[in-house]
Amino acid sequence: MDFIKTAVEPLNRTDQAYYFIFSNNDILVAGDSPDHLSIPRIHEKAAAEMMLDGIRFFGRYGDTDCYCARILSKNLPDRYKLVNLRALYGKVDMDFWSISGYARQIHDWNLNFQFCGRCGQKTRVEKSEHARVCQGCRLVSYPRISPAIITAVIKDHRILLARGINFPNKNMFSVLAGFVAPGETLEDCVRREIFEESGIRVKQVRYFKSQSWPFPDSLMIGFTAEYAGGSISIDTTEILEAGWFTKDNLPLIPGKQSLAGELIEWFVNSQTL
Repeated sequence: MDFIKTAVEPLNRTDQAYYFIFSNNDILVAGDSPDHLSIPRIHEKAAAEMMLDGIRFFGRYGDTDCYCARILSKNLPDRYKLVNLRALYGKVDMDFWSISGYARQIHDWNLNFQFCGRCGQKTRVEKSEHARVCQGCRLVSYPRISPAIITAVIKDHRILLARGINFPNKNMFSVLAGFVAPGETLEDCVRREIFEESGIRVKQVRYFKSQSWPFPDSLMIGFTAEYAGGSISIDTTEILEAGWFTKDNLPLIPGKQSLAGELIEWFVNSQTL
C-alpha cells in the first residue's frame, strides 16, 4: 500500500488532498453508484467552504496529502454523501478501506482529547507526532488503542457462536470477544472472557492473527481454542443467544473483512480437509 503514516505536515501542501471526513459513524464519500465509492480529493478552498472541524493531517497516499476532519450534516455539499463506515468495505479500493479505519482512529483521538483528563485544561497538538499535551499539567495523550481478544472455540466439529446485545445487526452470530483487563495476559483473557460470556472452559489456546478495528479503537487479537468443559450458560448482560454450529448450519455471520469472519472461514475450511 502506497500510504505513509506521519503527523508532520509538509511545508508545501498539495493542490488537492484526500479528506476523510466523518459525521458520527458515517464517512463522506463521492460516487454515483452505491457499489463504487471513493474518498474525495478536495482543494483547500473547497474544504474551507465546508466549515470542517478538527482538521488533522495524518499522512500521504502516493503524492497526495491526507486529512481527517468532522462535518455537520447541514454543511454537506450536494455532490457528496455520507455512508456508514462499516458499509464502506467492498465499495472502495482496499487501500482506502484500510486508510479510512486509521483516519477514524486519529480523528476520534484528536476530538476526544481536546481537554486534559487529569486537570481539565485545554490541550495543544504536537506537530512532530500524534500527541496532545495539556497546557497545564503537561499530561500527554496519544491515540487510544484498546486490545481485545476474539476466539473461535471448537468442539466436535462445531464452533461456538453467539448473538451480542450490542451487535448492530441483532440477527448476526459471531465468535466471542472481549477486552483485555489490566494485569492480564492475552491467553488468560481468552479463558476468562469465554467462560464469563458462555460458561464454557477452553484449552489449547493458539494465536491466529490480529487486526486493527476502528469501532472505535480496538486492536483485535484472534485466537483458536478447544472445548475443555462446561455447558452453555450465557451472560445475559452481553449475550442474547449462543450455540454450537457445524459448517453446514451456520447462521448469519460477519463478512470476511472482519477478523471474526476470517476465524469462522478458518473453521469451515478446517472441516473440509
